Amino acid sequence: MAHKKAGGSAKNLRDSNPKYLGVKTGDGQSVKPGMILVRQRGSKIHPGENVKKGKDDTLFAIATGVVRFTQKKMRKFDGRLKNTKFVNIVKK
Repeated sequence: MAHKKAGGSAKNLRDSNPKYLGVKTGDGQSVKPGMILVRQRGSKIHPGENVKKGKDDTLFAIATGVVRFTQKKMRKFDGRLKNTKFVNIVKK
């Protein structure tokens, strides 16, 4: 017979790898086509002019220019008006 109870392994000592999300290119910076502007989960920031959205919601530039972040009031599905953030590329 064992004198001590089996210790087992702790279940809460694991951590997931970092995903490095966030804004990668700031307002006023120049960009080239293909450069990543925002890495995000979901559409917290929406694509504007000369910006496309990848399948993982990453926003990237499709033209050369300067990054501009804007806000616009948009009507949501439940009828509320709410500020929505957009990222645009203004051509030089």
